[in-house]
Amino acid sequence: MNIVILDTSCGNFYSLKSTIKKIGFNAIVTNNKDLILNADKIFLPGVGSAYSAIKKLKNDNLIKLIKNCKKDILGICLGMQILGKYSEENKGINTLGILNYSVHLMNNKNLPIPHMGWNTVNIIKKSPLFKNIHTNSYFYFSHSYNINLNNYTIAKTKYENSFSSAIQKNNFFGVQFHPERSGTNGIQLIKNFLQI
Repeated sequence: MNIVILDTSCGNFYSLKSTIKKIGFNAIVTNNKDLILNADKIFLPGVGSAYSAIKKLKNDNLIKLIKNCKKDILGICLGMQILGKYSEENKGINTLGILNYSVHLMNNKNLPIPHMGWNTVNIIKKSPLFKNIHTNSYFYFSHSYNINLNNYTIAKTKYENSFSSAIQKNNFFGVQFHPERSGTNGIQLIKNFLQI
């Protein structure tokens, strides 16, 4: 199986590659169009700035390729956020526009931002991504921005307010948490994605 991790230059590539290796596969980190087009599965990881990630994808001429992609793509954390159309970050930035949602700074009065650490994920729509994972299982989060509940939401998480912790539309999947840092549940989720 050809597995590609898109080089957004702002992802936790090493731990993602290690987790995929634990499952029995090798992944390559690349921005090479031919390798991406020949991939069976694509990961779009990201931590940090939406502006930096979009700039890097633009510079590598990958925006159109990602938008037209028919292969399964899993956006992780920032990678899920940039699948939407707009982020409030950095005074506002247009993102990939594959899914019709915006990304907002978390609106908490009583709990600290960023949302860091373990929290439960409540599965609200059946998806192959959560095969053999119980609802309200724990996953590891690290983010200040989030996506409100919407038509694509397949799982939600509560951190003062509820937000989308997983989304799906056709071959595009996204998780707000970091499966590569979420122990056995995270390994199962990545395995599920590779088996879809």
